[in-house]
Amino acid sequence: MNVKSLSSIPPWDWPEDADTVILETLADPNAPKKTRLLAAELGGEFTILSDRVAEALLAVVGSEAEPAELRARAAISLGPGLEEVDWTEFDDLDEPQLSQPLFEKIQSALRQLYSDAEVPKEVRRAVLEASVRYPMDWHAEAVRAAYAFDDEEWRLTAVFCMRYVKGFEEEIIEALESEDDDIHYQAVCAAGEWEIDAAWRHIARLVSSEGTEKELLLAAIDAAASIRPDEAHGLLGDLLDSDDPEVAEAANDAISCADRGEDLDDEDEE
Repeated sequence: MNVKSLSSIPPWDWPEDADTVILETLADPNAPKKTRLLAAELGGEFTILSDRVAEALLAVVGSEAEPAELRARAAISLGPGLEEVDWTEFDDLDEPQLSQPLFEKIQSALRQLYSDAEVPKEVRRAVLEASVRYPMDWHAEAVRAAYAFDDEEWRLTAVFCMRYVKGFEEEIIEALESEDDDIHYQAVCAAGEWEIDAAWRHIARLVSSEGTEKELLLAAIDAAASIRPDEAHGLLGDLLDSDDPEVAEAANDAISCADRGEDLDDEDEE
């Protein structure tokens, strides 16, 4: 078993020693670059994420001897573990993926790396994108600074982070008009995450247009159901019969989510 074969198997079907395979590959400086990158990516899967795996990923992120691309990939793989804590906090978890001491160590290390101007930009961007999965007080200023840079890559990172850090409604609306496809996509996701009503007309146009690229369309479908669930049926109904099964499924899921949201609202009113 090697990381390439693991990547072809659903993570829930991985063998018990999958974490060992991944960590040995990640730690092998003689392994091909692509193979180590794949190992770093697989290290973020919930089925194997643990203190042991996270420690190894964090060591790569902080190592000046490692390639910037590998350090960045390892940083991103720490994000899911941080987000789990944001969702549930430690008191609500019987067996958290990360222990609280390691969680705190990761957040401290990521902040230090982001604050170090000598760290490669690719790594600092990834560090910020990973760390906002558990928003902290310092993130708002960091995201605002990233968005202000005259650098499209930093602006992309900033808009991605706006999905997790509140207080950027005006910037998200502005980013919806970006000519950069990646920034536009992230802005659509952020608008849906924060249910920004001012983004509705833009989102509705994307859903209704036959020229909307598929990945962007899927994001717009989700955003539409979040922003105005009461209008989801009218806007998304035609997509239920889409020739693309993925689009049809996304529309059906979005409408179902919108219906559940309306039911909860009705219960609250009662």
